[in-house]
Amino acid sequence: MRPDTPTSSNNDDTQADFDVPRFLEYVAAKLPHLASAVAAGRVSLKRIAGGQSNPTFFITIGGNEYVLRKAPNGTALPGAHAVNREYRIMDALYGRGVPVPKMILLENDPDVLGARFYLMERLDGEVVHTSLLPDHSPEQREAIYADKAKVLANLHQVDLEAAGLADYGRQGPFFTRQIHRWTKQWELSKTRELPEIDQVAQWLKENDKGDETSAIVHGDYRIGNLMLHRDEPQIIGVLDWELSTLGNPLADLAHTVCMWHITPEEYGGLLGADLGRLGIPGRAQFEETYMAAAGLSNGLTTFHHAFTLFRMAVIFEGIAARALAGTASSDNAHTVGALSAVLARRAAEIIASDRALA
Repeated sequence: MRPDTPTSSNNDDTQADFDVPRFLEYVAAKLPHLASAVAAGRVSLKRIAGGQSNPTFFITIGGNEYVLRKAPNGTALPGAHAVNREYRIMDALYGRGVPVPKMILLENDPDVLGARFYLMERLDGEVVHTSLLPDHSPEQREAIYADKAKVLANLHQVDLEAAGLADYGRQGPFFTRQIHRWTKQWELSKTRELPEIDQVAQWLKENDKGDETSAIVHGDYRIGNLMLHRDEPQIIGVLDWELSTLGNPLADLAHTVCMWHITPEEYGGLLGADLGRLGIPGRAQFEETYMAAAGLSNGLTTFHHAFTLFRMAVIFEGIAARALAGTASSDNAHTVGALSAVLARRAAEIIASDRALA
């Protein structure tokens, strides 16, 4: 459900990591139509729970509702907390068949709030963080998953030149770069020996065809990053573009369908659930809906499924490493980290099964 927004004129400044009066003075100067509401004190601010990477706030100014998203204060690693990239991608996609909030303003000068930030409209919907959509009917789940596939297809068909996004990332053999990146990450973060990860990494290198297809990819396109309409079974906003870049669209699709390889108990996935009773499509059906919407004939292969499980296994191992070091931000870091071995084995099983069928 939508978090409550304060309606009083008093701001909860204790939740803010920036100078609220200075921010309001800035807003009044940049957006003159809000100046009278600011002057009258008809303003409220509430920090959103979570937002550990980039602090995020709900702000209401004279009945106008916005979301403020900023980088953490202080010096960041190069490329980290790039809220300017989030702003750019959503601003470019607005009105192009991908539901995103309307961008209002971007400020790159860290002197204003201590870090760069942007302001966007606040959508009135709900975010559900489990793939099973427990509070929806079978008919609603079926429609939401169909829309999810079509929205992803629309994203991958955006004309890069027309949207001004041809330089949004590196073009070329995406999988080749990613296999190298995540293999190196595994070597740096592993907390124990997992032969399956090494085996899958080697298999991926040997079976990489160097596909140079490039499109906008979201990077983490899952139910929890989609805002749903409150009354209709459809998506009104695609959120959290922090991992977006130029890449292979089938990598994005494979990451999306990874939930069909993971059980609800493991990480909120779909494996083993009674999908027919729930109204949720099977993996193949979801892929077919995407393919039809994208106008493609060649879909996911064993390579794509193995790659995304390998990538997630390495990510989870990184969480496990941070948990051991005492620097993990999540309370369930140890549990999530244990999934690295589970997903590595699952990737190896998919490869072995494919060989058995060959």
